[in-house]
Amino acid sequence: MTTHSINNRLQFLCRCWPAALLLCISSGIATAQDEVADTAIEEIIVTGTAGGAELRKFDASFAITTASADEISMYQPESTADLLKLVPGVWSESSGGVSGANVMVRGFPGGGDAPFLTVQVNGSPIYPPPTLSFLENTTLFRLDETVLRMEALRGGPNPVFSNGQPGLTTNFILREGSEETQGMAKYTTSDYDLRRFDGYVSGELADQFYYMIGGYVSSSPGIRDAQFNSDEGHQFTINLTKDLENGTINVFHRNTDDVGTWYLPVALNVPGVDASYNQLGTMNRQRQITYDNANDVVDNNGDGSPDFAGGGFPGHPDPSEKTVNIGDGRGWDGSMTGGSVTFEILDGWELTDRVSYTAGNADTLGLVPDGAAVQISALRANQAADPRAVLTIDPGDPTEFLTGSVSGRQIANSEYIQQFGAWEVRKDIEAFTNDLSLAKAWDWGTVTAGYYTANATVEEWWSLGNSRYEVVQSGGEVVTGIACNDPAVDSCGFNYDIDATGDATTNAFYAATTFDVVDRLTIDVGVRVENYQVNYSVDEGLNGQVNLAIDFDETETSWTVAGNYQLTDTMGGFLRLNQGSKMPDFDSFRDNRGAFANGNDLIQDIDQYELGFKWVTDSLSLYATGFFTDVTNTAFIALTGAGAGQLSTQESKGVEIDGTWATDGGFLLNLNATVLDSEITAGDNVGNETERQPGWQLRLTPSYELQFGDVEATVYGTISAVDDRWGERANTNLLEGYEKIDLGLLLRINEAFIVQLAADNIADEEALTESDPRTATAPNGRYIMPRTFTLSVGYEF
Repeated sequence: MTTHSINNRLQFLCRCWPAALLLCISSGIATAQDEVADTAIEEIIVTGTAGGAELRKFDASFAITTASADEISMYQPESTADLLKLVPGVWSESSGGVSGANVMVRGFPGGGDAPFLTVQVNGSPIYPPPTLSFLENTTLFRLDETVLRMEALRGGPNPVFSNGQPGLTTNFILREGSEETQGMAKYTTSDYDLRRFDGYVSGELADQFYYMIGGYVSSSPGIRDAQFNSDEGHQFTINLTKDLENGTINVFHRNTDDVGTWYLPVALNVPGVDASYNQLGTMNRQRQITYDNANDVVDNNGDGSPDFAGGGFPGHPDPSEKTVNIGDGRGWDGSMTGGSVTFEILDGWELTDRVSYTAGNADTLGLVPDGAAVQISALRANQAADPRAVLTIDPGDPTEFLTGSVSGRQIANSEYIQQFGAWEVRKDIEAFTNDLSLAKAWDWGTVTAGYYTANATVEEWWSLGNSRYEVVQSGGEVVTGIACNDPAVDSCGFNYDIDATGDATTNAFYAATTFDVVDRLTIDVGVRVENYQVNYSVDEGLNGQVNLAIDFDETETSWTVAGNYQLTDTMGGFLRLNQGSKMPDFDSFRDNRGAFANGNDLIQDIDQYELGFKWVTDSLSLYATGFFTDVTNTAFIALTGAGAGQLSTQESKGVEIDGTWATDGGFLLNLNATVLDSEITAGDNVGNETERQPGWQLRLTPSYELQFGDVEATVYGTISAVDDRWGERANTNLLEGYEKIDLGLLLRINEAFIVQLAADNIADEEALTESDPRTATAPNGRYIMPRTFTLSVGYEF
């Protein structure tokens, strides 16, 4: 679909939106029934409220989507980021594996990682900076049966509470124990040799003292076969709750050790390379890296010498070499410990404190393509086919061949070679958060005052580049006969090594009030004053010299105001305005050092406007939200090492729809739709669309329940349709829209035994989620996941 047709549709939608809203209201008033299904109208949320106070979802003056444990299980997400596809307004690229997703929200600038997504556990941020290079929040959280539900809030009061995330806050609520002992044990396998065991058990330890423990163990070669068990992990969670006469105490601990292959763009010009292809394998999972650019053959900055030349890493000779196991992939080896206390200290006065501590290693290792793949026959005929792949064999001699460095086989002239860099990124992170609030309730409303503080640190060590030419095939090996593949040469392409450490501290005071103005009209107002301090230093080149030192101290004010009007007991609407900011993370200072040195504080200022409509009856649940977002001072840098960042302003507007329709006969239909119009309005690429976010996306999920004696069967499916997107800010590569179909069957036998069969991407649709962000002109791209089948067998008690 062309940009022109998208704009025409959006203009039509914007003209029709007020009329459509009035039509829904008038028809709803005429047909809405007095009796409302309790599960819909009485659903309680705790995200987006001051102090995590309980609130009916129907009464909320903001856009929030929920998913229960049963709904999560039915969806069978391949990762935490994959689950976020259930949330309107969110574009989630989970095609990179279990870790390292790209998640974008409502046209907010993105293109890499997830700068506008915060993941919480029981209301506490898992790591307050939403994104560092090679690390976004979903990497630090794994789904399992210990999760009771998910709540996903877009915009709304987000800029005022917790870590002040202006975009998407996704809160995962853990199961708690009760007086009744409950649990589950489940085994899952698949057509890609998945072996996974999940389980949990909960109950009462003592009078009003409850427990829940659970976790998983998993192993597989990956959805894209790595020829070895590349995706492995385990997790253990314990959640303890004590009810008191005047409050509740909760403590949880979650330990995770889980890694998976980092799936990257593949060569689209090579026959046989498809959505199931994986370059990683047993012949190339171990690569030697030289941490020194003295032999770097590329002069990227044009100063006449190799980039970042000289220096091994501290304590080692120059140059320093090591062998890395790319099979370690991308993942999280760490833990999160947290808890909360809620006390009613006086009549109408409630004190709440939420605390969390996260620590561990979030490493990234992968084979990253650098440039296009080239056929050997084309290279032999003309060196210009790839000037970097200088042959050491005689191209005119038919008896001489490139050979595999492991197998020793002759590489046929019909085969392809491509540069793949052995990238290694090590991150040791630590974070502490505390959110203390005091609330007072009156007959007319509530007032809350709070203090949020957080400290986040990172110690990181990178080596990017380290390219070698490999055969393009599953588990392809390094070839001999290419000059830069000589072990004496550091890299066939660029090389960028850093050693960095950073410390960020946030202190924020906030206040919020909710009060009734007249019958059915409620106003809520919130304000936040935040001080943010960063100390960050970088050694580029690993020569022991600090190239960049940052001492940052800024204070920002955020606010939100909203009105919520209940038209009837089952229908309402809201209008909200908010103004927030995104403070610069550590990498922002390194990537945009020039702008920062020239006086730009790198703080992104964000204005949001929302108009919402909600309608809940005994058969229908409909939430529709129109939004407008303006983000200034957006920073962008190409992912090829150090460079000068580009600053711009972006605007977006659109509509989100989250609806469910159910019948007495067991049929249920869920609708998740987003229409988006986004544009870069200042800086570079003015007039272009925001990268990698579709103009519209639609998910329809029908399900049907049947009863056969003691067997309850649910047949379900999902039809996803996605519009075209641009692969990058320059709007160079058009990523075509696609349709995807998933199917499933869930059997519950005697209300205890569970059998679930799920087919993802049943038609084996091949579509791209991204081009090559590192080489926009290269014919490379990353596919959505191929067709898979999973089978789960479990027992509930």
